[in-house]
Amino acid sequence: MELGAASTCLSALAYPARLQIFRLLVAAGPMGLAAGEIARRLDTPPSSLSANLTVLANAGLARARRQGRSIVYSAEYDRMQALLGFLVEDCCGGSPEICFPLAELAKACCAPKETA
Repeated sequence: MELGAASTCLSALAYPARLQIFRLLVAAGPMGLAAGEIARRLDTPPSSLSANLTVLANAGLARARRQGRSIVYSAEYDRMQALLGFLVEDCCGGSPEICFPLAELAKACCAPKETA
């Protein structure tokens, strides 16, 4: 990822409401969520939600698709991975112990959930 693209992504995520929306979309998975459901879960007015989703989409962090009468939004995981890769690209500087906690964090959040 280029510096300009990373800056655009980080700028889009720098506003608390957009960061909250993006995190919700990431947690929702590839199927995404309808705009109305996002508004309901976050108790956000539709006009504010629309503006924030547009910023996220313009940064390449979210995408919209029509599903019947709804607009469904989902996170752009490739773009998120590219941004995270850019942020940690040079983190170790020859000292892997610096990045080890990040690897452990990824394992913990991405591990399959146990069902009882």
